[in-house]
Amino acid sequence: MTDTYQPTERERAFLATVEDGKYDRQSINGLAPLLKERVPDDVKDFYTRGELDVLGELKGTDRDVEARMPVKITRHYFELATRSDAVRAIVKATPAETESLEGSEDPGFQMDYSPVEGLLHKYEMGLMYVASTCSAHCRFCYREELIARKEIERHDGTVAKKGLAQIPDVVGYVRKFNAEVEANGGRHPESGREKLREILLSGGDPMVLSNSKIAAWLGALAEAGIEAIRIGTKELAFFPKRFDEKFLAMIDRWHETYPDVGLRLMIHFNHPDEFLQKDANGDYVPDAQGIPQWHPDTKRAMDGLTARGWMSLENQAPIIKGVNADPDALRIMQRALKRVGVNNHYFFCGRDIVAYRAFNVPIETAWRTLNESQKGLSGVETHARLSITHYKGKTEVAAVTNEPIPGVPGTEHGVVIFKLLRNAHAAPDRGKVCIVGRNPEAIWFDDYEDRVIFDEAGLFEYARVVGEVART
Repeated sequence: MTDTYQPTERERAFLATVEDGKYDRQSINGLAPLLKERVPDDVKDFYTRGELDVLGELKGTDRDVEARMPVKITRHYFELATRSDAVRAIVKATPAETESLEGSEDPGFQMDYSPVEGLLHKYEMGLMYVASTCSAHCRFCYREELIARKEIERHDGTVAKKGLAQIPDVVGYVRKFNAEVEANGGRHPESGREKLREILLSGGDPMVLSNSKIAAWLGALAEAGIEAIRIGTKELAFFPKRFDEKFLAMIDRWHETYPDVGLRLMIHFNHPDEFLQKDANGDYVPDAQGIPQWHPDTKRAMDGLTARGWMSLENQAPIIKGVNADPDALRIMQRALKRVGVNNHYFFCGRDIVAYRAFNVPIETAWRTLNESQKGLSGVETHARLSITHYKGKTEVAAVTNEPIPGVPGTEHGVVIFKLLRNAHAAPDRGKVCIVGRNPEAIWFDDYEDRVIFDEAGLFEYARVVGEVART
């Protein structure tokens, strides 16, 4: 049972300064308003009548698209979508989503590493589910099991929906874990990990929460000894007005109260059409120097964030079929983001979520797309790596070759080189590689099982952890 949490005097002083804002996202929630034409006139054409009829016929069947992922869109994002096929594809449901429901209900067996409800502690950092929705819903969402409130099998065999993190539970775990690390000379006696020093607020999107709720997490984690806090959000794309003066004042006051604790905003732009201004013909609007201009609301929000030099901004996004598997789009996006002070962190191959075959492009296509996109970019613009999340941890798609390796069977058409970037516990396998023969159609590791050439990383000899929750 969750105990009561008592903020410190310093924490209470900070929380007393926080002001909540009121935000009218004008969201459309679900297909029902569209099916019944209870939406503004200009929104009625977002789906054709034929498309809605097909989606309506699937309701209540095993191919119900909303049972897999609820439909949701903000007014701001709808307006972007009217001038962008890519933006439209991110949030518009299609019957193709449920043609194949193959995939994992708990991608990466994340719940194997959940010592308390709502907290994942797999790597050197922790991830928390603090919200179970976003302002709008991407159809390819990696957290479809959380957003759709699905029941999944836990590590102990029980079946339940994923719950949200609670401050007393998380703070208690952090303090206990770090005390055990300190008592053991800097490493946890069972997992070998160093102290838990970084936490990611995720979900869902933390930015759907009020300022006071976000502030409560920021204050409690800082008081627990966390050294850096991340906020994962797509709100800059969905509803940039959320980053208003009241939010900025809140994080300023938090930084004044806890100046030694880092804050990192992990943002999620998939395509430059989500933030660059377009004219009626769908072309980017250039400024006097020919540089594409930002949407005014997004630029205002971004200027407010990047002006705070003590906070870093990092963009990461999956490469998705029909959205951004386009070198030119990725090149424009990486260049535009770095220009305003946002780092390009990761691009991802699609995860093995339920229905992943509707969204994922082949792994080698994703690598080629990113590689082509980075031709013509400067060194500082090309920091993003291509990652695919194996059960062992984040794995870089480091290289795809076209030529055979002389004398090595299985390499006749070239190879794919995977490199393990992150690894559970004390990361014993970090940096190890796996080499497989090419398969241009492969969209998940399973598609390379018969082509393994060298696997020091153990990507194809993975066994699910036993007793992890009990150990930590």
